[in-house]
Amino acid sequence: MRAVHEPADGTQRTLATTVEFADGLLSQGRGLMFRRSVPDDYALVFRFGRVSVRGLHMVFVPFDIDALWLVDGEVQATKRLRAWRGVGRARADTVLELPAGAADGVEPGDRVRVLDDDGSDGTSGGG
Repeated sequence: MRAVHEPADGTQRTLATTVEFADGLLSQGRGLMFRRSVPDDYALVFRFGRVSVRGLHMVFVPFDIDALWLVDGEVQATKRLRAWRGVGRARADTVLELPAGAADGVEPGDRVRVLDDDGSDGTSGGG
């Protein structure tokens, strides 16, 4: 699986090739807490059944990350969250957490999709 950025100009850029899904209550609650690092090509994807305000915190996360809040694949907000004390909130049905710098150039209104290795939309399957 991979996470792909699709800006309005029609180009594509891969944000991550190692994609993990936080689909369960426990994995969503834990997120990236207690990890020492993540690979440069990594994305943690939180999928929710409906659009709501989704908050993130960096308690027990010792490295900076980029966060993307999406509604139906459209970027609603982006934010660099600082290790240990960063917080962010925005409306979303999907949230992506990426290594700091991975989402440089991603702007609200762009699209981000999680694709299977064959290029099909992988957002409806498990991870």
